Amino acid sequence: MVLWFVILYLILSVGIGLFAATRVQNSKDFAVAGRSLPLPIVIATVFATWFGAEAVLGISATFVKEGLRGVVADPFGSSMCLMLAGLFFAPRLYRLNMLTVGDYYRYRYDRTIEVLCTLCIVASYLGWVAAQFKVLGLVLNVVTEGVISQSVGIVIGAAIVLTYTTFGGMFSVAILDFVQISVIMGGLLYIASIVGEMAGGVSTVISHAAAAGKLDLFPSPTIAAWIPFIGAWMTMMLGSIPQQDVFQRITSAKNEQTAVRGSLLGAVLYFGFCFVPMFLAYTATLIDPAKFGVLLEQDSQLILPTLILEHTPLLAQVIFFGAVLSAVMSCSSATLLAPSVALSENVIRPMCSPVNDKEFLRLMRVVLLVFASVVLTIALWSEATIYKLVVNTYKVTLVAAFIPLVAGLYWKKATSQGALVAIIAGLTSWLVGELFSQPTDVWPPQLIGFLMAGIGMLVGSLWPSQISKSKRPTKE
Repeated sequence: MVLWFVILYLILSVGIGLFAATRVQNSKDFAVAGRSLPLPIVIATVFATWFGAEAVLGISATFVKEGLRGVVADPFGSSMCLMLAGLFFAPRLYRLNMLTVGDYYRYRYDRTIEVLCTLCIVASYLGWVAAQFKVLGLVLNVVTEGVISQSVGIVIGAAIVLTYTTFGGMFSVAILDFVQISVIMGGLLYIASIVGEMAGGVSTVISHAAAAGKLDLFPSPTIAAWIPFIGAWMTMMLGSIPQQDVFQRITSAKNEQTAVRGSLLGAVLYFGFCFVPMFLAYTATLIDPAKFGVLLEQDSQLILPTLILEHTPLLAQVIFFGAVLSAVMSCSSATLLAPSVALSENVIRPMCSPVNDKEFLRLMRVVLLVFASVVLTIALWSEATIYKLVVNTYKVTLVAAFIPLVAGLYWKKATSQGALVAIIAGLTSWLVGELFSQPTDVWPPQLIGFLMAGIGMLVGSLWPSQISKSKRPTKE
């Protein structure tokens, strides 16, 4: 019964996505939904920015093992990212009427900065989308009781998401996000009420988690403990801001006010609902400590699906896997679209002969197929956990793209030379740190790269140069 529901749900999702594709008439419709989305849909699509694989299975599994301190990057850092984006970036970026965040780097600096930052942003999506594909494979493997292997499930799931995203672009993403958010919210809350009663009630579960130290967020008051903590928090809080999917959600709104409100409300909603999967996963360790203790050591990502299949009624199983599919599909479609649009607009299109809008729309779809193939390969071969795949992706944008973005918006003296030095200094110091860092090191490589990028921007912009002058973007 659960399997047939999953099949029906996947067919329905593809149908809705293809229906939404009928509204795509040009490249602007495909990339930013024609800048026409109302507040409810903007909230839903901002919420879906990260409520995917890592929120349902990755965060919950990490929380059971490490407590709140282990999930400081997500949801704490990621929620703050959306808040900061809404307050300090959405108003300024929306007014510029751009197709991609890469366009900003060209308007504010030059073509070199545009290409370098775009490539870093695109690279950051590889692990993120791979994590979504891995969960689709995991779900299909679980509901078929092993008949479909995780590898085959990854391929099937990727093909389904790719189908409606290729045709519908941002319109399909936004409309499906709005439909799926109701399934996610209603389903997870219903299951939490059932599972909570099995463990003796919500207060019992929370009290047990507190006594076990799982609710302790801040580390011990030492520099050696706080520096890695801050580094983990900043990776997603700041590294996620110069992301194309965040930018698309901001610029898809019908007006500036809607963009700001949608980002803030979506952030609050995301932060609150991330605690529901954490509650469910921790409850499992109280219901059957022996079994889930073994799973915790073998593959903690299976704790939540196993709990639902073995300890809840059929209706709860159907609702849970519907919610998981909703979360993962809405997240993976958006994160497939974002880097493909950025790569097409900011790297490939300028290298081609002039193309009309219809040809550019076709180019974006081809790039989407190629990018999906690369990500699919990573998902099939990578052995990293879902949570690690997601968190590690934002290191490159933190050290390379964030400083040029914020300096360009808020510092008049920022120059192309400064941005170039910031990118080189940030990337170089981060990569060297990754190569030679040890588990006992206090300073995370990405934090060193972030600081070096900031210094590089200051020195590069203030150093005299005849060929690098500050430019201010103009509204198109």
